[in-house]
Amino acid sequence: MQGTKIFAYLFAVLFLAGIANAAAIHGTIYDLSLKKVSNARVEIDTSPKQVMVAQNGSYSFNVPNGFYTIKAQLMQKNAVIASVQENITIKQDGSYILDLILFPDVEEGVEEINLDINENVFENRNGSAFAVIIIVFIVLAIGAFYHIKKKKSKQKVAKEEAKQEQGDDDLNQLIKIIKNEGGRATQKEIRKQIPLSEAKISLMIAELEHKGIVEKIKKGRGNIIILKRK
Repeated sequence: MQGTKIFAYLFAVLFLAGIANAAAIHGTIYDLSLKKVSNARVEIDTSPKQVMVAQNGSYSFNVPNGFYTIKAQLMQKNAVIASVQENITIKQDGSYILDLILFPDVEEGVEEINLDINENVFENRNGSAFAVIIIVFIVLAIGAFYHIKKKKSKQKVAKEEAKQEQGDDDLNQLIKIIKNEGGRATQKEIRKQIPLSEAKISLMIAELEHKGIVEKIKKGRGNIIILKRK
C-alpha cells in the first residue's frame, strides 16, 4: 500500500514537471490562396497522440521538448481532399508558431491542375513584361551613354579648337613683336612683351622655327630671333 502511494506521488511529480517544461506550438491553417481553412483535423505525434479540429482555422498544442510531426487534413465526405505534414524540433520552453498550408490531394487535383496552368500563364506574361522592361531600360541606358560620350567628345574638340586658336593668336603676336623690332629681337625682349612663361615662349619659337618662319641664333647666354618671312 505504501509502495502504491509512492508510485502515485512520483507519477504526479513527473506529470507536473512535464507540464511545467511544456512548450506551446500553435499556428494557422491556410489553403493555397492563403485563406484560413476551418474544420481541418490536426494531430501531433506526442505520447499519447494529440488530435484536434481547427474550427476557426487555428490550432494549438502543449508539448515537452522533442522532435514532432504535425499533420493536418481537410476531409469531405470521409475523403481527404487536402493535407500537409510538417516537422518541428522543440529544444526549450516557449511559444512556437508553425503555420500550415494545405495542398490538394492528387486524386482530387483536376481543378488544381487548371489553376496551376493559369498561374503559369500569368507568371509567363509577367516574366515577358519584365523582360521587355529590362530591354527598354538597357536600350535607354546605352542611348544615354553614347549621348553623353558624344557630348563630351564635342566639348573636347571645342576646347582643343579654342586652345589652337589661342595658340595661333600667341604665335601671331610673337611674329608681330619681331616685326616691330625690325625683323629681329632677343628672346628676352619678346618675353617682356608677352605675358607668358619662358618655357611657353621657347616652345612657340621652336614651332615657328620648325615651320621656317623664324631663325634662332645663339648669342652669349641668350638667343636672337630673326624673322625670315617679312
